[in-house]
Amino acid sequence: MGGGLTYRGLEPADVPAVLELLTASLAGGPTGRRSAEFFDWKHRENPFGSSPGLVAVADGGRVVGVRLFLRWCWRGAGGREVRAVRPVDTATHPDFRGRGIFRRLTTDLLEQVRGEAELVFNTPNGSSLPGYLGMGWRELGRVPVALRVARPVSFARGARSALARRPGPSGPPRCELPAAAGWLASPGARTASQLAELLAERERADAADPRLHTVRTPQYLAWRYGAAPGLDYRVATVERGGELVGVAFGRPRRRGPLAEFTLAELIVRPGDRAAAARLLRTAAAAGCDHAATHLSPGTEAAAAALRAGCVRAPRTGMVLAARTPTGPLPAERSLADWRFSLGDLEVF
Repeated sequence: MGGGLTYRGLEPADVPAVLELLTASLAGGPTGRRSAEFFDWKHRENPFGSSPGLVAVADGGRVVGVRLFLRWCWRGAGGREVRAVRPVDTATHPDFRGRGIFRRLTTDLLEQVRGEAELVFNTPNGSSLPGYLGMGWRELGRVPVALRVARPVSFARGARSALARRPGPSGPPRCELPAAAGWLASPGARTASQLAELLAERERADAADPRLHTVRTPQYLAWRYGAAPGLDYRVATVERGGELVGVAFGRPRRRGPLAEFTLAELIVRPGDRAAAARLLRTAAAAGCDHAATHLSPGTEAAAAALRAGCVRAPRTGMVLAARTPTGPLPAERSLADWRFSLGDLEVF
């Protein structure tokens, strides 16, 4: 209890009210509409586990605050798993702001996960970052984004319109790549076997990298890129000699007046820069004005970036902030401890 408010665990019956509160506070999210299907995909079907959540309830049973932690699992040096949570989907009703609801929900959830997670990370925007820093988070730096312009004239025109804050066209951008959902749902025995082999080979090579990374399994990819409601992920592949040597996932989206292909995931055989370059070029040629991705240092994609026409975009990317459930992040932790794909961060 506190100030006429009750704090308790999020229950299934709360979801409609929570979605209404999130929509009022944060608009429609990455799909443009906060649906129960997207909520369940994100918080209930996540292969890393169901999201713990809390709500603040006013007299009469009205939900006036909500906080959820998305579960994640990183793998680091020697194959050690690092269980983590990511604060997401936070909202307080305007009539109840200034009463400490955000802090109370956050501290209570940190206490709840302290025995099961060792890392708390997220990518707060400029408005919310000060609040996190005040509660023990440490800013680790900006995860940069690289661009590959495919249609220079259209890109320049869209960039000028964006600077002038002119609205862009409605409707999804055109994209020539096939849907990831169908490819992942019914890959065929040969493709399924080759995908599993590619992912296993990739993970064996990555085991020597001490940086934290998400392990890509067929099950993870099916959830992340095949089952996400309303996100229209597409797939690109590279074969050589009849063997699958590279696969990438991304989605066409509107960035104001610009049409962007957000390249979320790129997986190639260890050392295969040629396959990485081909996938980067394929993403750019998918039909949008440009492709955007994160090129983690030391990866095949980063090594192939210049040859594929990718350049780092200034003043872009997401700020990474982190702490532990019990206190500050160890001083030696830095942004260099992660090997991200954009799919680890975007959408959530």
